[in-house]
Amino acid sequence: MKSLASLVRAVVDFPRPGVLFRDLTPLLADAEAFSRCVDALAEPWRASNVQTVCGVDARGFIFGAALAQRLHAGFVPLRKPGKLPPPVKSVAFQLEYGHDCMQAHDDASDAGKRAIIVDDVLATGGTLAAAQTLVGMLGGELVGASVVIELTALRGRDRWSGSAPLHSLLKY
Repeated sequence: MKSLASLVRAVVDFPRPGVLFRDLTPLLADAEAFSRCVDALAEPWRASNVQTVCGVDARGFIFGAALAQRLHAGFVPLRKPGKLPPPVKSVAFQLEYGHDCMQAHDDASDAGKRAIIVDDVLATGGTLAAAQTLVGMLGGELVGASVVIELTALRGRDRWSGSAPLHSLLKY
């Protein structure tokens, strides 16, 4: 049985020079490893009565939808601008190499639903912080977040606010 970490490929100078990209495609291609990964993402939340899993566009959709199934919860996509018909709620945020915006349908989740956020990688924390803000705008009760990879040198965890736990499977 291959370790999850052994199925993460390091790609030098992608998407721009100086960036070391962590590619999860080999992990996704291994059915047994992908299943173990989703189980590990679900483990901290099994007794938390999660009602909604919010997946961050785009790779967070892959893990988020599978995680929602494991937790018997609904799935809410947090999308890039222009991908959802209105009305939407929006949050602008800073990336490690630019700016972006995240949106969700304004009725994507009922107020008070217990929600977690899932994404593939935590880098500088801008995307996850924006997702946290957006879940609050939707009226969700944030239980926490799970990421497959945390790039610890970029200190993205520092931008995670409040007392909700942040769970990462692999740290680089």
